Amino acid sequence: YGSFEEACRRFRWRVPGRYNLAEAVCGRHARDPAAAALSYEDERGQTRSYSFAELDRLGNRFATVLAQFGVGRGDRVAIVMPQRPEVLVAHLGISKRGAIAVPLSKLFAAPALEYRLHHSGTSVVVADTPNAAKVDEIADRLPDLRHVLVADPGAPPERNLAVLLDRASDRHSAADTLAEEPAMILYTSGTTGPPKGSLEAHRKLIGFVPPFQLLHNFAPRPDDVFWTPADWAWVGGLFDLLLTAWWCGRPVVGTAWERFDPEAAFALMARHRVTGVFLPPTALRMMMEVPNPRRFGLALRTITSGGEPVNPEIVAWGRESLGVPVHEFYGQTETTFYVGNCSALFPVRPGSMGRVFPGYRVRIMNEAGGEVPLGEVGEISVHRDAPSVLLEYWKDPEATRRKFVGDWFRTGDTARRDRDGYLWFQGRNDDLIKSAGYRIGPAEVEAAMLAHPAVAEAAAVGIPDAVRGQIVKGFVRLKAGTTASPGLAKEIQETVKRRLAAHQYPREIEFVKDFFRTTTGKIKRSELREQEARRQGGSSGGA
Repeated sequence: YGSFEEACRRFRWRVPGRYNLAEAVCGRHARDPAAAALSYEDERGQTRSYSFAELDRLGNRFATVLAQFGVGRGDRVAIVMPQRPEVLVAHLGISKRGAIAVPLSKLFAAPALEYRLHHSGTSVVVADTPNAAKVDEIADRLPDLRHVLVADPGAPPERNLAVLLDRASDRHSAADTLAEEPAMILYTSGTTGPPKGSLEAHRKLIGFVPPFQLLHNFAPRPDDVFWTPADWAWVGGLFDLLLTAWWCGRPVVGTAWERFDPEAAFALMARHRVTGVFLPPTALRMMMEVPNPRRFGLALRTITSGGEPVNPEIVAWGRESLGVPVHEFYGQTETTFYVGNCSALFPVRPGSMGRVFPGYRVRIMNEAGGEVPLGEVGEISVHRDAPSVLLEYWKDPEATRRKFVGDWFRTGDTARRDRDGYLWFQGRNDDLIKSAGYRIGPAEVEAAMLAHPAVAEAAAVGIPDAVRGQIVKGFVRLKAGTTASPGLAKEIQETVKRRLAAHQYPREIEFVKDFFRTTTGKIKRSELREQEARRQGGSSGGA
C-alpha cells in the first residue's frame, strides 16, 4: 500500500472457515526444528530456550493428558500461573483438544478464583504450587472441578504435570476447529460489579495481527525478539504480544519476576537483544527514573503501550532518552488494539491514542447510537465484523445485549476524533466529570498533572460540589525524594491550568502513597469516588 489511508480503503479480512489457535501460533512453525519460540529466565537467572517444535510436542502431550481426564470439545481448563513455559504448553494442549482455556492471574486470592472457576464451570486447573493451594482451599465449593495439576516438583504423581507429560503420547493432532468455535474465556478486570467472562473464538487472533505489525513498524523482521512483563493471563500479555509474535514466527522472552524492576528490565532487554516490547504506562513511568538508559546497549526498535493513557512525557522520553518511538494503542479484552500508532506511516501525536487501524470500523457514538461531530466527545464503538470481537459474555446474554447497538459494540469508553482521524481518550462513561455544564475527561487532567516533574502517578475524579455539581479532585503519588506540601499542590494545579483550561484543573489535590488498582495494575477511579462518598457521607456523584 502506498499510504496508511490507502491501506484502510483496500484492506479486507480473510477469515478461513476452519482455524485452530495452537496450529496458527505454533504448529505451522514447528516444521522447522530450528525455529526458536521462547527464551525463559527462571528466578535464578538461568535461561532455557525452547523451539516451536519442542513446545508443539509438549502441547500434544498435554492434549493427551486432557483426553485421559475426559476433557473434550468445549470443556473449560483454567491456567493459574506466572510467566513460565507450562502456561504456553497448557494453552497449546487446550487448543489442540478443542477445549476452552480460562487464563487467570496469579494475583487472584482464593475468593476471586472461586468466582471465576465456578462461573466458567472449569473442570481442570493447571497451576504452580502457591496457586494450586488456593484452588485446593476452595475445591469443595467448585462442583465442576475434577483435577488440579501442579507444575512444580514434589506434587503427587497423579497431580504432577511433569510426570503426566512424561508418560503421555505426543501423537495428538490439533482439533479441526471452526474459526467461530470458542477458544478462550477472558475475564474482565471487574472495576464495577462482578467480572464478566468474555467468550473468544479461535478467529480472535487474526484481528490482532495487522495492528501488531503496524505498532511495531512492519514486524516481523528476521532478528525480531519480543518481550512483555505483563501477565500472560491478561489479554495485554497474551494477545497483544505473546501469541501475535508467535503467529509471526518470532521468539518471545519470558521471565519469572515477582515484581517489576526497571533496572532489571533494561538489562534483560539488552541481554536478549529484544527489539519490540509491550510495556504498560506504569512500567514506563518507573523506567523513566532510571538514569542514562542508553548505557545498557539496547537493540530496541519499538515500544508499545496501552491499558491506560500514555502521557506525552513518556513519548518524549522514549524519543529523547532511548531514540525509540513509543506507540500508544487502545483496545479492550472484548475487542483488540484496533486504534494505535505507527510512526513509520504517520506522525505520533503525543497524548493521542492514534488512528483506527485497517480493517476496523470505529464510531464515536452518542447515546442514540449516531456518530457525534468531529471534536465532540462520544462513546467509542467498534463494528462486530472485525474477527477480534467477542462471541458473547459467558452465561450472560443480557450483558451481551446491552453492549451492542445493532452491530456496534459499545466499549463504555469515551473519546473525541480530530479532523485528521486521531482519537483522544477521555475516560470511562462512568468516569466522566460533569462540572458547571462541562464534560471533563479525567485522562486529560491526569496527563496534565503528570507533566509536573514531581508527579509519578495521578488520578482525577469528580466529587460533589454544591455550586458546580461536581469539581475535579486530583490524587497524586509523588516521585521518590519529593515532599508533599500545599505549595506543591498549587504548582500542580497551575500546571493543569496552563496545559488545559481553567474549568478542568483539580480544585483539590490529595497526595497518596499508592492507589487502589485492578489486577492488571490500572488505577481504580471508582474506588477513589467511593472513598470520597464515604468521607462526605453521601453519593459518589459519578457520571
